[in-house]
Amino acid sequence: MPATLSSEIFGFLQDLALNNNREWFTEHKHRYTGSQQNIIAFLEDLIREMSGFDKELAKIDAKKSLFRIYRDTRFSKDKIPYKTNFGASLGMGKGSQKGGYYLHLEPGKSFIAGGIYMPEPCVLKELRKEISLYAGDFLALINNKEFKKHFPELDQEDKLKKIPQGFEKDDPMAEYLKLKNFIVVYDLKDEEVLDENAVENLTQIFKLMKPLNDFLNTPLLQG
Repeated sequence: MPATLSSEIFGFLQDLALNNNREWFTEHKHRYTGSQQNIIAFLEDLIREMSGFDKELAKIDAKKSLFRIYRDTRFSKDKIPYKTNFGASLGMGKGSQKGGYYLHLEPGKSFIAGGIYMPEPCVLKELRKEISLYAGDFLALINNKEFKKHFPELDQEDKLKKIPQGFEKDDPMAEYLKLKNFIVVYDLKDEEVLDENAVENLTQIFKLMKPLNDFLNTPLLQG
């Protein structure tokens, strides 16, 4: 049976949020280590299951996919030393410019995501060109009934107010060309994360993101 996530993960993160200092963390590091091991076991099963629809994921090392809990405070005014969430890159983020997936675990704020986050300018331009040129394919994808049910819209974070240079002002895809990220997000309740069938259930939602990743990766693979 696939691994399940323990409620202790959320318990640890809640306590860490209230005691975000090195002394407390050192004293409770065994709780962090236990949570980390539980998540890695879960990710191993999740990656294995998701590889059934995306073979590229089989190359991912579950342990390496998990982001560090230690914050980089060198250039930040906020000197709190630890993140109060666990995040895992399944081909998304961590320097990747291709479409992938992401898992975020945080009490009351967990979610999964797919697509390309914060692409470099040259990649962003290619993605916009692809959406403008193949508008019909893109609209069919994001307006698919099951896709729309789970992801009503693409992420609007940092969206431009004007259409970017190099594109016609009356381009029918103007609102999509203003986006700086091409990702979809599905919010999760704590009970969904801790469900004994979470691996299977999350895999089914991640699978709905696959056509978006395929569309976004097409111009990048050609380049």
